[in-house]
Amino acid sequence: MTLASQLLAAQDVQADLALLRAAIGVESITGNESGFARFLHDTMKDLGLTADMAEFLPGRSNVWGRKPGAGAGQSLMFVGHTDTVHVRGWAEHWKGDARENPFAAMLMDGEIWGRGACDLKAGICAALAAYRLLGRLGIALNGDISFAFIGDEESGEPGTGVSAGARDMVQRVARGQISRPDFAVYVEPTKLNVYTAQIGFFIADIAVIGKSAYFGTPEDGVDALRATYAILGAIWAHGAELAAGPQHPLLGASNILVTALNGGGYIAVPGECSLSLIRKLCPGEGLDDAVAAFEAAVHSAPLDPGISLKISYPAGRDHRFGGSPIEIDPRHPAAQLLAGSVAEAGGTGGAIGGAPYWSETPFLVNEIGCPAVYCAPGDISVAHTFEERVKLDDYLAAIRAFALFMMRYCGTENSNPTGEPQ
Repeated sequence: MTLASQLLAAQDVQADLALLRAAIGVESITGNESGFARFLHDTMKDLGLTADMAEFLPGRSNVWGRKPGAGAGQSLMFVGHTDTVHVRGWAEHWKGDARENPFAAMLMDGEIWGRGACDLKAGICAALAAYRLLGRLGIALNGDISFAFIGDEESGEPGTGVSAGARDMVQRVARGQISRPDFAVYVEPTKLNVYTAQIGFFIADIAVIGKSAYFGTPEDGVDALRATYAILGAIWAHGAELAAGPQHPLLGASNILVTALNGGGYIAVPGECSLSLIRKLCPGEGLDDAVAAFEAAVHSAPLDPGISLKISYPAGRDHRFGGSPIEIDPRHPAAQLLAGSVAEAGGTGGAIGGAPYWSETPFLVNEIGCPAVYCAPGDISVAHTFEERVKLDDYLAAIRAFALFMMRYCGTENSNPTGEPQ
């Protein structure tokens, strides 16, 4: 009987489903993560882990847990963010439908619905349920297994979403308060593929300031809207250069996207305009260089001398301008081992790929020197939407895949280096 078959036979589907439904039921919109952190603290204690909590900002807590290895083996950490985006409009969108309550974790047509189902409570629960599954089989890991669940990853709530939780966590690792792992899996949704690379980004807000004047005497004003048109042309030309530039094998080309535009006056020369944009970076690009090139493009636009510009970068993460792109070798043995574990466990993923989003592995890779990948059930395309859900079969497969990976990466008693029984 194979390991995958043993895990499938031992899996308690109802208990695994109950864990995820309970997790979704704890509202944890960014800024209000501590209730879910307490839930995870108690869950890890029940699983026999040493668990701790601490505030990363007043009233907001991270939580982590660890089980020392029974022998000599590699140490593994599963990481995920505890916060979700808001639910404004959810109840109205689903009014009269069984999915009306975003925290009810409704099971419908083989999918679990609710805020956080995909992003990323299914990943957190799959990791914890995988450890529980090993315990059900009496399997002890040789290497340390640990979990770190952190707040403040999501954007969208005022004064939040700057990765304060991730920053606090890696600082605790650097100080020795949390053990540094040899490898980490961040459980952002990947359809159970293994993402060894991710994009970077910066967001820029540009204020274009001219001078308003009555429409009948436009010569008395300085048209901010006309200047904005010129700036947009320069930005789009810069974007075309990026699109024609180097292609990353997993993430494609870099790009720049204008996301918002506001301006105009009432029967008057527009005195002020504003626009926002986001720039995608691929691994190998530096944020400082990318910002410098972007600003050079903006300032190349032909503008009236009376126009002034203010450029700000509101979304600093691991870098003051934004989030860094990152990658590890796609042939990294642990990444390949995880991909193989997914395939063997019956998951629909298992391919090596790149994340078309930014999350917090740069803190792990750059700050504490821990190679990391993304892998979890769920489809990122439904995250943050009224359609957020995760397939039950993929969640259950993830539990078995993570259990296999834990065994094979950390090693077990009476096993060879791949985790197989001798």
